[in-house]
Amino acid sequence: MRLNAVEAGEGAPLVLLHGLFGAAGNWGAIQKRLAASHRVIALDLRNHGASGRDAAMGYPAMAADVAETLTALNAAPAAVLGHSMGGKVAMALALERPALVERLVVADIAPVTYPPALRGYVAAMQAVPLQPGLTRREADAALAATIPEPGIRAFLLQNLRFGEGAPAWRLGLGEIEAAMPVIEAFPDLAARYDGPVLVLNGERSSYIRPEHHGRILALFPRARFGTVAGSGHWVHSENPQGFLGLLETFLAA
Repeated sequence: MRLNAVEAGEGAPLVLLHGLFGAAGNWGAIQKRLAASHRVIALDLRNHGASGRDAAMGYPAMAADVAETLTALNAAPAAVLGHSMGGKVAMALALERPALVERLVVADIAPVTYPPALRGYVAAMQAVPLQPGLTRREADAALAATIPEPGIRAFLLQNLRFGEGAPAWRLGLGEIEAAMPVIEAFPDLAARYDGPVLVLNGERSSYIRPEHHGRILALFPRARFGTVAGSGHWVHSENPQGFLGLLETFLAA
């Protein structure tokens, strides 16, 4: 599947892959800053944003989408940065198509299986009554019964499009719901990537644990680890300057 791409800047290609429930537009100011020195390509992964819908959401399939898109855009090899689910896509791409990945940045995710902590978000979004006249405030209130954190609700509601008629989600929620066990996992690809890798974790996040380092180094022997100070899982939005400082140093090396 060729993915929807948002481009900015000129120079060596740098690809940005969002996490679950995200979209290319989430990178906003980060993409603008990086565009001063790179051709920055932010992609909507399948079942997200303006890209197509498909029942398959295994990481090899999603990595193949990225490979097809980069080839079509004449943007390979590229530096590839992925956050959360996008980080797993980026890792799968590097392992399966290493010639397309000049270097790899993985933001706050490990190549391991995670517990089903996010399935409630899917159910909450599916339960929002999408009738004509629904307001953003009403949609937020509908989510609040299940999701108490205002910041997470605001993030999810970026995917709800209002206009004439009933609002609609810019997510393939049915496809995502069915694929959650695959999204939570990471396949055994029996490969390794020998290029330079930066693995960034949020200081307040538990997504990357010390016990994950061995698994990461087995697949990515040149991996270096860094911590984005004061941030949780959304490292690039919670501390963009700290995130960019570590990222730009790595990209310039």
